[in-house]
Amino acid sequence: MDGTRTIDMVANLRRLAVEGSPAEKRLASLVFEDAEAVSLAPIQELAARAGVSEPTVTRFCRAIECDGVRDFKLRLAQIIAIGGFTMFPTPTRRSPDDEQIITSVRDAATAAIERTAAALDMCRVAEAAQAIASARQVVTFGSGGVSSLGAVELQNRLFRFAIPVTAHTDGQMQRMVAAVAGETTVAVSLSASGSANSVVEATRIARLYGATTIAITDPASALAREAEIVLGFSVPGDGQVIKPSPARYALLTVVDVLATSVAEAMGPQVLEGLRRIRKSLSALGMSNSDRPIGD
Repeated sequence: MDGTRTIDMVANLRRLAVEGSPAEKRLASLVFEDAEAVSLAPIQELAARAGVSEPTVTRFCRAIECDGVRDFKLRLAQIIAIGGFTMFPTPTRRSPDDEQIITSVRDAATAAIERTAAALDMCRVAEAAQAIASARQVVTFGSGGVSSLGAVELQNRLFRFAIPVTAHTDGQMQRMVAAVAGETTVAVSLSASGSANSVVEATRIARLYGATTIAITDPASALAREAEIVLGFSVPGDGQVIKPSPARYALLTVVDVLATSVAEAMGPQVLEGLRRIRKSLSALGMSNSDRPIGD
């Protein structure tokens, strides 16, 4: 082994585990499953366990920048000695009950998103997006666990486009804000059930004073009847009362589709605000081009 040459063998192994050939992936998996055993096993055993030939093992070692099998095993032993448990974490082993919980949450979320995406009227979304893009002020109303989350999230999406937007989750504040709305205001009301009294009433008041009213809600609800533009979604309960409602994923799907449509309606001007946000975060070491802006 050339002691003067530095390589990141762990990074190379992780790369091959994802991007390598089928044989390379099997060999990389062996290392991650039991690095210590691999560091001690002869080449014949490694080849047999991975179902490959011995020359393939040698080529694998060179693919991760080692000089050969001997160099690979020495470097692997060194990695284990200085913190192998961190670098090669033990694979997660879940009980059947744990797997059932994960499957239940995942399947319900996926079904809610797909149901909402299929039913969403994009003509109405475009109408709502244009109204928001042209507004001097946007207010969002939400009450309760799912809808208050949605109201704040819509604010979080829209301010990035330099849109003056505020979220309100307190019932009295919703009424007061709605009372001072005007023709240049867009009020976006969110309610999974469409029956939250404070949100329904705030929507009615805002419309009375000339605001453009948008509802993200059940299309057959009281809230839908008060709003001019309805972005409808409905997710039936699944009877699992101890699990959070998948309606959250449906509502956030509508929020994200609406926010993206607003950006499309505004055009290239939204890029300047996003550029400024990323620049402002760079001073905190939080700006990374591979990550969402500010998330």
